[in-house]
Amino acid sequence: MTFLDKLKNKWEENKFVCIGLDQSSYDANQKIIDATFDLVCAYKPNSAFYESAGVEGLENLKKTVEYINQKDPSIPVILDAKRGDIGNTNEEYAKAAFDDLNADAITVHPYLGKESLQPFLNRTDKGIFVLIRTSNPGAGEFQDLEIAEKPLYQIVAEHVKNWGENVGFVVGATYPEELKKVREIVGNMPILIPGIGAQGGDISSLKNGLSSTGNGIIVSSSRGIIFADNPREATLKLHHEIQEALK
Repeated sequence: MTFLDKLKNKWEENKFVCIGLDQSSYDANQKIIDATFDLVCAYKPNSAFYESAGVEGLENLKKTVEYINQKDPSIPVILDAKRGDIGNTNEEYAKAAFDDLNADAITVHPYLGKESLQPFLNRTDKGIFVLIRTSNPGAGEFQDLEIAEKPLYQIVAEHVKNWGENVGFVVGATYPEELKKVREIVGNMPILIPGIGAQGGDISSLKNGLSSTGNGIIVSSSRGIIFADNPREATLKLHHEIQEALK
């Protein structure tokens, strides 16, 4: 089953919450997965939190992905690694993410162009999420630069939508108008939406990301869930808030 197949199945179950497993503790991750696996459309471990813990952290990352696959193999795993380098280096990054770690998808930078990302794009069973309009406060420094009377993020989206059927986009909930514009550009392709919760994204903005089929979004929350007193209740709360926002 491809990444997109897994994702579409979760959308059909009316699930849009993606939990960012941004900590290197396998035991803590295991507890969160046990408490939330029936509520999510995906899990998204951020590789930085595991890499910073050295060999043990990388082992915990691999064990975490393995545990998700054991718990429910229908749940896709998105590796938030934001890779982007020349082609032969990306070939190794793709092997690490997809063959060794067994992730279903990965986040990447588009700055080096399609040619550099071909090692990821060639893996048509996987998902490739390209950074378009990120959720951080300084995102506009480059992403809003105008070229031919269009902001750069829109031009990138126009290019990336033609890169393959396994491509998705990253657009922060902290920029609702930009989210709406990207949806107009990319049609029904998947959009990963970080920024809800600790980063201050407005839940009502999610409607701007909906596809014509009434889904198309992956709503990521990390700190708001993994550090909550009750992660299951926090996930349920976000799930219900999303349902209300999308009406």
